[in-house]
Order: sequence, then structure tokens, then C-alpha cells
Amino acid sequence: MDNRPIGVFDSGIGGLTVVDALAKSLPNETIYYVGDTARVPYGNKSKSRIQQYASEITNWLNKKDCKIIIVACNTASALALKYLSSVFSVPIIGVIESGVKRGIRMNQNNKIAVLGTSATIRSNVYGEKIKAVKPETLVISKACPLFVPLAEEGWTEGKIPMQIAAHYLANIKQEGVDTVILGCTHYPLLKKTISKTLGEKVNLVDSGNAVVKNVILTLEKINGFSSRKNGKIKCYVTDGPSLFDDIASSFCLKKTEQAIQIEL
Repeated sequence: MDNRPIGVFDSGIGGLTVVDALAKSLPNETIYYVGDTARVPYGNKSKSRIQQYASEITNWLNKKDCKIIIVACNTASALALKYLSSVFSVPIIGVIESGVKRGIRMNQNNKIAVLGTSATIRSNVYGEKIKAVKPETLVISKACPLFVPLAEEGWTEGKIPMQIAAHYLANIKQEGVDTVILGCTHYPLLKKTISKTLGEKVNLVDSGNAVVKNVILTLEKINGFSSRKNGKIKCYVTDGPSLFDDIASSFCLKKTEQAIQIEL
């Protein structure tokens, strides 16, 4: 057994969708979450800058003696995961592999769309991993950069988000895709808007939610489950803790402590 915390980080609030899923499946675990709200979004940054940011946060969580660290950011998973794993000895898990596996499993018509930040889409990591398993699949990748600021502001439904979604998703709808991977942990916050735009029959794959199974398998391997009851969620941000608390409280049910601002 291991009562040390699980570390989770993202560029902003999006990774709380992962925290919420973890808390529901592993209620005895204490989770330390870092949202890099001072530098969100990551999607328009260079690879070297993303690696720098991800390394700084991982180092901070490592100093907090986290037993496992989850990169709850698709952009950082795409561009920094290998680098982080080469630098730090703590087990580090990204969100992309799990999302790809679930997307392939749900897909029926060999047409999969991937929504992500500009950096994630440019990396083509989802397309490569899908094609490696199912080469006959048509993969349509679409950058949706405005989805992140909409989520960060809590503006996830209504006329403007619907108009933006309609603009981004028009080609995907025309192609008759039956499975869409939400390749950014912010995007599940716009799930209702995306579903209304594409139609309820389209499968939406939450890549962050899918990672929980991988986390459980890793904890089993390292005998890392907590023996405590009722784990806590502690949130840390690099800027704007009050705004973070306002938005986070609407969907992360176990979060009771106020976010603390930190310097990395």
C-alpha cells in the first residue's frame, strides 16, 4: 500500500475532468492537481516551451512525493511525455493512448475525428496511433483553439459556443463520422454543445476519462493503492485561484478546499 498522493496536471481547468473521474473510481486516493492557469493555453506554444512548462510542473509534483503523475493535458502528452519519462523516475501517464484505444473500440464505420489544440493536431500523434492499429481508418483531425478559452471562462453552452462549434465541426458532420475523440481535457466541458452540433448518435470519446483504467493498472503493478479512507483533492494554480474555484466547483464534486496559488 502507498498513501502518497497522485499528481495530476493540465494547462488550466480541463484536467479536473480527469480528477473527477479518478476521484469517483479511486475515492480513497489523495490527489494533488496543478492547473497552469498563468500560461494557459498550451496549444499555441512551441514544443520546447511545452516541455519546459511540463517539466517545471512535474518537478513540483515530484517534490511533493507523488507516487504517480498523470499528464492530464493532450498537448503536453503529445509533445512532452517521452521527455518527462526520460528525466523523472516516477511513473508518468499521458491521456492519448487510452483515448485512442477507446475510440477504436467504439468506432463502427472506419471514420474517426480527432478534436484538439493546434499543437496536438500538428503533432499528428492521434492519427499515427489510430492508423498503427487500424490502418483503413479515415482520420479527420481538427484544431479547435477557441474551445479552451471558452471552457476556462465557463462559457460552454449558448449561442456563441454553438456558432463556434458549428464552424469547427462542419466538415466532420459532412463526412458522417461516427466517433469523435475529444483530444483535449478541456473539451468534455463543451460536450453538450459538441453533441448538439454533431448529433446524439455520434460517439464522443473523453480521452481524459479513459485514462482511469490505465492508472488503476499502474497502481496495481507498483502496489500503490492507498489504505486510507476518503481521499482529498488539493488544487494548486499558477494564477487566478478565485476564478478557478468558481468554475471548478461546478463539475468536480469532491473538491472542497480552495485552490492555492503557487510559483513553479
